[in-house]
Amino acid sequence: MMQKLVPYLDKHLVLPLMEFLSSKEVHNEKDLLTAKLNILNNTNMVDFAIDVYQKLHDGQQVPEEFVDKRFKVVNELQELQNLTDPILSILMKEDVTKQIESSNEGKQLFDYVAQNHGVTQENLETLYKFAKFQYECGNYSGASQYLTSHRLLVSPTDKFYYLNNLWGKLACEILMQQWEHALEDFNRLKEFIDSYPFFTPLELLQQRTWLIHWSLFIFFNHSSGRDLLIEMLLEKKGGHQKPQPYLNAVQTICPHILRYLTVAVVTHRNRREHMKELVRVIQQETYTYRDPITEFVECLCVNFDFDGAQKKLKECSEVFDYDFFLVALQDEFIENARLFVFEIFCQIHECISINMLAEKLNMSPDEAEKWIVNLITQARLDARIDSKLGHVIMGAQAISPYQQLVEKSKAMSIRSNALISNLEKRPWHNKAANATTDF
Repeated sequence: MMQKLVPYLDKHLVLPLMEFLSSKEVHNEKDLLTAKLNILNNTNMVDFAIDVYQKLHDGQQVPEEFVDKRFKVVNELQELQNLTDPILSILMKEDVTKQIESSNEGKQLFDYVAQNHGVTQENLETLYKFAKFQYECGNYSGASQYLTSHRLLVSPTDKFYYLNNLWGKLACEILMQQWEHALEDFNRLKEFIDSYPFFTPLELLQQRTWLIHWSLFIFFNHSSGRDLLIEMLLEKKGGHQKPQPYLNAVQTICPHILRYLTVAVVTHRNRREHMKELVRVIQQETYTYRDPITEFVECLCVNFDFDGAQKKLKECSEVFDYDFFLVALQDEFIENARLFVFEIFCQIHECISINMLAEKLNMSPDEAEKWIVNLITQARLDARIDSKLGHVIMGAQAISPYQQLVEKSKAMSIRSNALISNLEKRPWHNKAANATTDF
């Protein structure tokens, strides 16, 4: 999966994934260190690169090029700092802070500081360059602050600077693990991508594909993240509309994202609402992407193959162990997957052997019985356990009075329409309808 994700991530976002793989000890450590060093050599994180180099070469002294690059980075950082300080001090002036509060967009504020404080477009470009340089040095907090200042002055119509500002700010918040701020920046970027009128169809598809991958960090760390993933890919706004554009991006470019969507749906509190649409998408993409997680849902919902679902559920554990985004959700997924198996099983059978159910759930009979007892109690299922026979006996699903009333109303409506239709066919009814009244 790492190979599928990396092409759509910024190099700084790849580093946490490599650290995770290193901790799992499933790949050759020297290969991972070499790959990490190649990434760091394209950044300004020279001290980090020196540390990795020495680990890779058993403490060997680093080449002179590392020392030269470090000296160059420090000098350039100081130079950019000196060039940026004046514009930052201007933004702190009392009249400018008042203007910031009253301005609706960046161009208005920029025109004000240009006219009253002599700020130029070159100053604005230097501020952006300094923020990016800080980011490349690994100072994500500083980069975030400078990008915030830069965004105050840049107009949304400036595609290059405004769009890159949004991407940079989102990356900073993700790398600092500030998930609330990251979500705000994600929503701001998504709104810009979806509303900007000058993207070509290919550019729009590319932007959405990148956003889907970057947002995985938010979706699997923010408390509402999995709800947002489902909303972005499956929910259709305003009833019957065309498919979600982000789902189209997944199906066109990156069907491997279905792994994460499937986990989000299976662990969702309202799973049934989204499962039908998820199954449809999984079936459509079954020839381009499959893994134990998507195959588990396919076995259960399409083929009703409980033995196959059981095997796939066992395989899912290994997938979770080595997936950076899913590793913390293994227990929650397994619990919800077992519940899902139980729900499907109960729809088909009225009397279920606990031994057979334990086998389907990858549990011992005693564990399965305790699990079912807790489930019956917590979910208030209409079921009972016959311990002597070792069976779970499902009760008849009683229809609520409200549902009975709805069904009767439907029946009355159908009968009324049929009666009216019959009356209209009577000869006397046609005569009465054609009669005229004279005064």
